[in-house]
Amino acid sequence: MPRIKKLIVEKVLTDKETKDFEGCFIDESYMKYPVIQSNIDVYYKDESGEEKLLLKYRKKALTDNEIKLGWLNYKDLAKPSRGRGASAGPIDDKNDYWKKRKLVSTKKWSTSYLKSDGEQSKMRVNNQVFSNPIGFFAENKNFCELPCRLTHFTRTYFDQYNAGMPFLQKIDSLYKKLVPDCHCKQLERANKKPHLKIPDTSFSTITINRNFRTALHRDKGDFCGGFGNLTVIERGKYQGGYTIFPQFGIAVDVRNNDFLAMDVHQWHSNTEIYETEEDKKYNESIPKAYHDNVEVGTVGIDKLYTRLTFVCYLRENLISCPDNIDPRFLTKSGHSKIK
Repeated sequence: MPRIKKLIVEKVLTDKETKDFEGCFIDESYMKYPVIQSNIDVYYKDESGEEKLLLKYRKKALTDNEIKLGWLNYKDLAKPSRGRGASAGPIDDKNDYWKKRKLVSTKKWSTSYLKSDGEQSKMRVNNQVFSNPIGFFAENKNFCELPCRLTHFTRTYFDQYNAGMPFLQKIDSLYKKLVPDCHCKQLERANKKPHLKIPDTSFSTITINRNFRTALHRDKGDFCGGFGNLTVIERGKYQGGYTIFPQFGIAVDVRNNDFLAMDVHQWHSNTEIYETEEDKKYNESIPKAYHDNVEVGTVGIDKLYTRLTFVCYLRENLISCPDNIDPRFLTKSGHSKIK
């Protein structure tokens, strides 16, 4: 087999310069290297000069059958969310979603709004994007007093969740092969709460995004000793959407069947996702994958192409969950509140 290329990068932006861009969209002008489109391992040097792994990228690492399995079972699980924080980008008051609401106290990527009764919303929310977790979440006492559990959508779509399991397990096997040290630590941690992990993986949770260009952020809440694992399923044609690490001037073009293991604790985002005229003609010629009401205004809802991203990880705080959990919250069930 050909030897995998190794690249060592250094910071081109200071920590403060990078953090100042939190919640902002990052374009290709921050790329100091050609976009990565072939197998590579990328390292960076920390303050002591030690090499640290930033990412490992493998082209066509998943088979067409594995991708098909993921598509058939998970394509409808990227539900609208207003809770993606900085990654959802600056509040876009020209978006159809916000045009129907009167915004109040808008700050960067979050806002309140006036409800139909004239009262101000208690919650601060973000741009509405297609992004939804499946798998397990820790206790939530903010609104519904939810225990540690399978997410509501996972329980609702429990059969699809299980049917697509080999797709998720393949992603984990790639993680184990490429980043064995981190995988070992993560699996050991996950196995401490075996009732709260996706079977035969080191993951507890998968975030599924659809046509979601993320703004600059660092992932929060995942196991600090682990890595994020990303793959993409596409329908139609588009350009861009590179996974970019602006502090290091580097970006990866993750496409259908590809796999990326990445340090999600480093600042990252996506470049613009767009269509050429040729892309638009092609996308208009293929069957629609979704039949959404575009007037809802969810970001990306009007696009004829589909870019699904699967981000697989272990949630840090699940370690604090009890060993005994009401089984209704761990299987196919309609329960959402503690009785």
